[in-house]
Amino acid sequence: MTRGIRLVATDLDGTLLRGDGTVSDRTRAAIKAATAAGLVVAFVTGRPPRWLDDVIEQTDHVGLAVGANGAVLYDMSDQRLLSVHTLDPALMIELGDELRAAFPDVGFAVEYGDGFAAEAGYTHDWDINPRLDRHGNPIPAPRIAPLADIATAPALKLLAKDRSADPDDFLASATRVIGTRASITHSSSYGLLEIARRGVTKASGLAELAGIFGIAQHEVAAIGDMPNDVPMLEWAGESYAVANGHPATKAVADAVVASNEDDAVAELIEGLLA
Repeated sequence: MTRGIRLVATDLDGTLLRGDGTVSDRTRAAIKAATAAGLVVAFVTGRPPRWLDDVIEQTDHVGLAVGANGAVLYDMSDQRLLSVHTLDPALMIELGDELRAAFPDVGFAVEYGDGFAAEAGYTHDWDINPRLDRHGNPIPAPRIAPLADIATAPALKLLAKDRSADPDDFLASATRVIGTRASITHSSSYGLLEIARRGVTKASGLAELAGIFGIAQHEVAAIGDMPNDVPMLEWAGESYAVANGHPATKAVADAVVASNEDDAVAELIEGLLA
């Protein structure tokens, strides 16, 4: 692999994490070795900050993370938001109305970062919140109400779900509805779209993070698995798709490496340190 990499940016679910959500001993050791060697290792994820605590516990890695597909920069060491890029409430309602007209079965949710709200018909496949935060404090349950009542403050993401839709087809059709008014992507095997402020992607968040460290674009290696990773892979100086990745990531990556189950991130870091 090319030398000169100073920052390794990794997606979490489907990339760093195995299918059961755990981190292997090999991957944990590779992250520690990279940090000891002076590399910056950054988690770049669709997760909001409150969903990073379990990864911190598994990796012992605290640094800067890009969360919510680029909408936040988060200092994991002291649980501090460094930057936030939000969607305007009026725009969320406008986009929601237009998407519902085009997709009558769609349900909406709003990700605020420190909380979550959803329509009654929006069913989730996992717990919306961890039960407790890092300090052991209970996290409030999501608010349930119509979109017009939950989109009342700036938010990190508007989520649109249609379980009957193919995720790629849903994304293409919804993109035609939304146009350039917002960024839209998906990271699911079913019809769940993630809508963020215009121009906000994993690439914009990663570029912002790299700038904090004075790291140039060509000094960044990125690895991911799903369409929400594509902008990051296109931006990074070196890009890698995991073997279990979506065809869109493999199409733009410089190389395809092992699967998440076979320690793809560890393989990448070990190669950089060799």
